[in-house]
Amino acid sequence: MNIEEFHEFCLSLGEVEEKLPFAKMPGGDSVLVFYVCGHTFCYCDLNDLRVVVKCPPERIPELLDTTEGVTPPDSHFSAKYWIGIDLPTIHDELLKELVAGSFEIVKGKYEKKKKSSQN
Repeated sequence: MNIEEFHEFCLSLGEVEEKLPFAKMPGGDSVLVFYVCGHTFCYCDLNDLRVVVKCPPERIPELLDTTEGVTPPDSHFSAKYWIGIDLPTIHDELLKELVAGSFEIVKGKYEKKKKSSQN
């Protein structure tokens, strides 16, 4: 999947905002972040075509051991909840599954909190 297709897929999930929140930091102008319910579900470095998404912790070891293109996240992410993905090497269907899964994890968490605070 190329970067334009990836971008369109992320936006197609619905209720998604995109920002360049690190643009003023050195090298940060290439980090595009996707949000749902005001919270991050995906980071994408446009320069090296690397993506970081949330993942169920129980699934991470298997993905790291068996899937080309899935790596530990960068050091400032918790390896317990996040995985790195190399866009050029991962299969499109798995990429879509992992990104959509991250979207659902974050959306579910914050919609649940919103409902709890309204009651």
